Amino acid sequence: MKPRIFCGWPTSNCLFVRSLSLRPPHIPQQPLLTLRAFSSTPPALDWLAPKRGHKTKSRKGRPRVPTGGSTRGTTVVWGDYGLRMRDHDRRVSAKSFQIGAETIKKRLRGMKYKLFTRVCANIGVYTSGNEVRMGKGKGSFDYWASRVAVSKIIFELKGELHEQIVKDAFRLAAAKMPGLYEFVRKGDPPVMGITKVEQGVTLQDMKRPRILLPMEATAARLPATTPP
Repeated sequence: MKPRIFCGWPTSNCLFVRSLSLRPPHIPQQPLLTLRAFSSTPPALDWLAPKRGHKTKSRKGRPRVPTGGSTRGTTVVWGDYGLRMRDHDRRVSAKSFQIGAETIKKRLRGMKYKLFTRVCANIGVYTSGNEVRMGKGKGSFDYWASRVAVSKIIFELKGELHEQIVKDAFRLAAAKMPGLYEFVRKGDPPVMGITKVEQGVTLQDMKRPRILLPMEATAARLPATTPP
């Protein structure tokens, strides 16, 4: 029996095939999708940019000044040491926060610690180009920033570290960020505005008006209407 001849090209290039074998075409292997393992804790968000993005242009605004007697965010909560803002009216960019965090990590390289961040850069800053006349819109997006209130904790550190080493790391980070900062420990008294609530100073004393109102001063001089 003669073999069958399949000529797909000229006769000189004929192929002699004894049997036919159907092979599937070559399918390139697709990379597997990186799936996150099951966990009850949500994934860590980026603290240098908001999750929602910049849908609406935020106004310039001013840092919050706690005039109602609030001491929230002025004490160390999770770590053993903290870096607290001592200045006011500061809009710190996300790049400055990143440089400060990298400086701390570089100083504490090789040591066991955990760094906590207490701020989030969620304010968009928009700028216009040079030699642009007034008007014509707010400008295009430039970078993310955060309005840091006075006496606000920026970073916290926890670990088996010597206090002087942590002080040195915070000193290097504060030198590369705008504003004035101070070193605090866990258990230090809270701060209301720029006044520390310690040494006999209580929250009730701080919330009480320092100058008597005219009605209160007049009522204090009037005799009591009810018998004692």
